[in-house]
Amino acid sequence: MNIMAGEDADRKMSARRDIVLIVVVAVAAAVVCAKYNLSEALLNWTRPFERLQLDELPAVLLVVAISLIWFSSRRYFEANRQLRLRRAAEVQLAETLTENKRLAQQYVDMQENERKALARDLHDELGQYLIAIKLDAMSMRESMTADPAVHEVTRAMIANIDRVYGVVTGLIRQLRPVGLDDLGVTAAIEHCVNDWRSRLPVTMIEMSLTGDFDTLDETRALVLYRLVQEALTNIARHAMATRVQIRIAAGPAVDSRQCLEILIADNGAGADLTAPRPGLGLVGMRERVSALGGSITLASERGAGFQVKATLPMAGAPS
Repeated sequence: MNIMAGEDADRKMSARRDIVLIVVVAVAAAVVCAKYNLSEALLNWTRPFERLQLDELPAVLLVVAISLIWFSSRRYFEANRQLRLRRAAEVQLAETLTENKRLAQQYVDMQENERKALARDLHDELGQYLIAIKLDAMSMRESMTADPAVHEVTRAMIANIDRVYGVVTGLIRQLRPVGLDDLGVTAAIEHCVNDWRSRLPVTMIEMSLTGDFDTLDETRALVLYRLVQEALTNIARHAMATRVQIRIAAGPAVDSRQCLEILIADNGAGADLTAPRPGLGLVGMRERVSALGGSITLASERGAGFQVKATLPMAGAPS
């Protein structure tokens, strides 16, 4: 918008310069014609060629000049009309983009609320029932130690319950960051990174957190966490990297708002950013950051790793 406004200002300034130039040239021509009597000289010069009617040339030139003036005025008013239409379209586009960002953020909030409720239900309902079933199985095993068959069945029940509970715990972690509500986003990110370190033993993950991020509101804290989570998920699935660098720091203020600067880079296989990507992870990351007035850039080449840079305002309404 600022670039287009600057272009409009340049056009107006150029039009003013043209008008001034035309006025100066016209005044200079009038002075020269008055000083040297060019009309009389032209009349004397065309008198021998009366049969060619050259003395009518000034009238023809006057008609041509008037036509050019009329044509230029039409172009000028048409250009002004186009500029007004473009400004109206820009305003409408800006309003539409703002509405899209608001709807995208509303969708993300609804999604996170549903995840939070589902994680709470899994923990409070299914998790408690699994623990109760496990306790009952352990009680059966202790009370029927004389029967080896029953002992083996109860042992298998306990093992299966432990597996199911592990799956439920993993789902809860995916739905809701561990420790986010109680310990803050810093602890949640550290827990996420440590979890991926245990899953990727051959990958060295370096992390640097500079600043107080626990003052972030829940929406921004979740966006920051999901950004790190999605980036590590993509690295685990596609990158085959041996080194990952994560840097999160409070950067300089942008538009009177302090921003977070996030960098996540790996030395993996990289990707061709011009080729279509089937997944929606990067699209979701971009939409989450953009809905809060931030920006995200991707840089990668085949065999040269993948880099995600994001800037996220720490406070304030979405732009």
